[in-house]
Amino acid sequence: MIISRAQRAFERFNLVLMAIIGLCMFLPLLHVLAQSLSNNAAINSGAVSFWPVGFTIGNYKLLVADTTIWLAFRNSLIITVGGTLLNLAATASLAYPLSRPEYRGRKAILIIILITLIFHAPLIPNYLIVKQLGLLNTLWVLMLPTMISAYNLFVMRSFFMNLPTELLDSARIDGCGEFRLIWNIVLPLSKPAMATMGIMYAVGNWNTYAAAIYYIDNRKLYPLQVRLREIIFTDNFGQSDISNELLAQLSPEGLKMAVIVLATIPILLVYPFLQKHFIKGMMVGSIKS
Repeated sequence: MIISRAQRAFERFNLVLMAIIGLCMFLPLLHVLAQSLSNNAAINSGAVSFWPVGFTIGNYKLLVADTTIWLAFRNSLIITVGGTLLNLAATASLAYPLSRPEYRGRKAILIIILITLIFHAPLIPNYLIVKQLGLLNTLWVLMLPTMISAYNLFVMRSFFMNLPTELLDSARIDGCGEFRLIWNIVLPLSKPAMATMGIMYAVGNWNTYAAAIYYIDNRKLYPLQVRLREIIFTDNFGQSDISNELLAQLSPEGLKMAVIVLATIPILLVYPFLQKHFIKGMMVGSIKS
């Protein structure tokens, strides 16, 4: 295959453009990390750019000693893992029958779901429903009301519609029931879509903030993002046994940056394991056979 000069020029331009965009996204993260590892004098003087100045891990020592941070981290972990599993199970359970032509009434249900995608219920009716269900001041309130995203449902339905009908019919002829069909055939073939939806749901659950502010008053149930907000806007750090000498070397800005790093790392660690499925899943619905 012969590549023309115009194609080579476009590829080089595209490479340079993507590198610039990548740097624009990476450098702020590097700056945050550098500040979290710098001492008070360096941060206050504005000497920190992309490399730590006056290297110290005191900010992280303070966070490790702060029990409220770890309590909030635990709550976010429960919400992310449990909520994402519920999201995937509920979305797949609804998307599969809506993708099958033999399912009666699916068009009416799809219209109802589309309406919820366009119009959202106000806060007060949502609050009253949550209160009547007894979900206030529980972690369930951050998982159950948002189990199914209408957008993700349509994406997963599109993937299920592209599964070979002949394969599913063959399994039914061999005596495979619907539940076994879904578990042994549909879900294994849907790994790219499930991985893509899983990342989207996990990021949303990990970053949950507004719902926790509205529905939770118990500080022991606050997720990490709410605790992070307290630290950033009120300088409300928890009690710890860090020495006064070390505290004098630390900067509130450095502590805030350390919390941001702590809140970002878990999602960054999950993505590489799902990257190959995520790339495939992003093409869901873009090609029809």
